[in-house]
Amino acid sequence: MSDVAAIDNLVKKHKELKKEIGKVIIGQERVIDEILISIFSGGHALLVGVPGLAKTLMVNTISQALGLQFKRIQFTPDLMPSDILGSEILDENRTFKFIKGPVFSNIILADEINRTPPKTQAALLEAMQERKVTVSGHNYVLDKPYFVLATQNPIEQEGTYPLPEAQLDRFMFSIKLEYPSFEEEVNVVKSTTSDHKPTVNPLFTAQEIIDFQQLVRRIPVADNVIEYAVGLVGKTRPNGENVPEIIKEYIDWGAGPRASQNLILAAKTHAAVNGKYSPDIEDVQAVANGILRHRIIKNYKAEAEGFTEESIIAQIL
Repeated sequence: MSDVAAIDNLVKKHKELKKEIGKVIIGQERVIDEILISIFSGGHALLVGVPGLAKTLMVNTISQALGLQFKRIQFTPDLMPSDILGSEILDENRTFKFIKGPVFSNIILADEINRTPPKTQAALLEAMQERKVTVSGHNYVLDKPYFVLATQNPIEQEGTYPLPEAQLDRFMFSIKLEYPSFEEEVNVVKSTTSDHKPTVNPLFTAQEIIDFQQLVRRIPVADNVIEYAVGLVGKTRPNGENVPEIIKEYIDWGAGPRASQNLILAAKTHAAVNGKYSPDIEDVQAVANGILRHRIIKNYKAEAEGFTEESIIAQIL
């Protein structure tokens, strides 16, 4: 199959996938789009939203529709690395045997990742970045495709361990979940308080998703689009050249080179699922919020004057 035909196939499968997810998840179109872009780009996503917005149900439904294995880890302050990675036990033959932890799956929902200590967060970081884990000096390779979708509750600060910037940077997208509209909430209540249980059909195999990820990386990008993405990231750095005044005034730290890489990868995927064979500047702008919002650090002045990350990003697009 040529790459052009493969992109046409991806567009068709993506539409079917969204229809399948829509059987269970009402609304949240933007959130689902960003999660799927993250998955087809081979990245991880951080879901930020208050409790009760169906984050777990959404990730579970997406994993079912993708035909992938799904595991949920509820992070707590007493969770140890061995609880998520697995540990070695002595079996009946007096030999050590490795029992795999929940991190061995295709899609991991890391629920309330900021509730667990840095030691356990770091253990998940190796799995996210290297696609392998190390236990007792042995390396265990994780099955591909591999995605971590982590959740954070923005309203709770007590008893939490905020993710350090280096770890936040490993997430391709930071996705904000908002409350549903009135009509959407009415439909949610109708569908969840009846005995109707929709069946989600798996549409992909693991190998198909890996093939689509490789297809995305083969998509050509014009130099001016790459230069726009790199220039956009450069504008978030307060000490850079030709930086807008709003950045110098309200931002302490800007985004690093990983943001530029992720902007182009996500723009390629955004273009592909919309039937375009090469991304343009509009595709970069479409994914900029999700990729930059967790990579820029506002100062106290921005907080005091009510500037959000999104409003600052909008000024530099």
